[in-house]
Formats: sequence, C-alpha cells, structure tokens
Amino acid sequence: MKKRIMYIEHKTMQNDRGEAWIGEVEFSKSGQTIYFNDLALKKMKGTHYAYSEYSNYYDLENRQAYWISGVKKNGEDRHWAGGGKVKIDRQIIDEYLSIVDFDILDMKRFEIIEIPKTDKSKLNRLENQTDKNEN
Repeated sequence: MKKRIMYIEHKTMQNDRGEAWIGEVEFSKSGQTIYFNDLALKKMKGTHYAYSEYSNYYDLENRQAYWISGVKKNGEDRHWAGGGKVKIDRQIIDEYLSIVDFDILDMKRFEIIEIPKTDKSKLNRLENQTDKNEN
C-alpha cells in the first residue's frame, strides 16, 4: 500500500478548530480509502454527509467528516478561519521537515505525539461491508 505524509483535520462544529494531525497515511489499493490513526477514511462521493462542503473524506465507522490534503510547504495547513495546534507524529518529523520550507517545528503551532499504526484488517472488513451496502 502506498504511504504518504498528509494533513488530516476532523471537521466539527468548532469553527475549523477540530483536531488536526500531520502523519503518515496508507492508501487502499483503489486509492479511495485512507488508513490513519486506527481510522478508515473514505473519499466522499456527493454531498450527503455532515459538513460535506468543508470535507473530502468520512470515517467509515461513524460517518464523521474529515479534510485531508498534502502538507503545504509553508506549514499553513490549518483553515484560515480556524486554529489550534496541529499534532504531528514523532516518527515522521525529519521527513516532514524535508518537505516544508523551515528547519524546526514552531512549538506554538505543533504538538508532538505518537500516532499508533492502524489495524487495517478490521477496517478492511468494515470497508468491504460498507461497499456492499452502498451498491
């Protein structure tokens, strides 16, 4: 499965201040599902999910909305109207710093955490079940 460092933001009623992370994600074979932080996040098709105009993925288990994108070189991944610290996985900091245009993390903007590896076997079963229900 293809892996990539990405920005993930949980879209909530908190005015773009939902929890946000920078971490390594894995893509499904089709590329339509991203596995991250023990979540299976499916690419949206249409606008029938909560917050869909501000999100592009949803959690297969609870239908909560997420915004996922590549990281920006200037580090300004948060929505302009939002705020709050972005959690970054300790294991990818060096690779992240090689992508962006700065050499050290501004600890006013980031919180270093450890993001657990995702159990894809459980989530693959859930995704297959969800795909059958949508057809």
